[in-house]
Amino acid sequence: MKEILKILENDAHATAKQISTMTGMPSTEVASIIKQAEKDRVILKYKTMINWDKVEDEQVSALIEVKIAPQREVGFDAVAERIYRFPQARTVYLLSGTYDLLVIVVGKTMREVADFVSQKLAPIEEVQGTVTHFLLKRYKEDGEILGGGEEIKRQPVIL
Repeated sequence: MKEILKILENDAHATAKQISTMTGMPSTEVASIIKQAEKDRVILKYKTMINWDKVEDEQVSALIEVKIAPQREVGFDAVAERIYRFPQARTVYLLSGTYDLLVIVVGKTMREVADFVSQKLAPIEEVQGTVTHFLLKRYKEDGEILGGGEEIKRQPVIL
């Protein structure tokens, strides 16, 4: 199963027949494994990665570090759930270190992201502080180099 999952993670368009060829397993068995993995929520979603820098639809991404006070008996989970239920929160991770959560937010403008932090995130009682980092440029994401094919232009060094 692990081999099938790795293939799908790399290429969500891979068909059971293609995976069968790659693994040597019968395509009916591959299809059955995939269907069961979807049912068991091992496979959560099939995803297309977009290089938004090449599209005329501007968007702003921010990584927000959040310091929270854990709640008795539920720890960080209840606060994390409140945060991940906001549609602006694309990703929420529990971290080790100075901050407890990392929230990745996408908005149309910097103001929209700032409003999310000030009006939705900061007012949560358990939130003790935030640090927002605006994403300036993406070089590589999920293993894909986004600026591919561009030649690095350097001036020759003459000694």
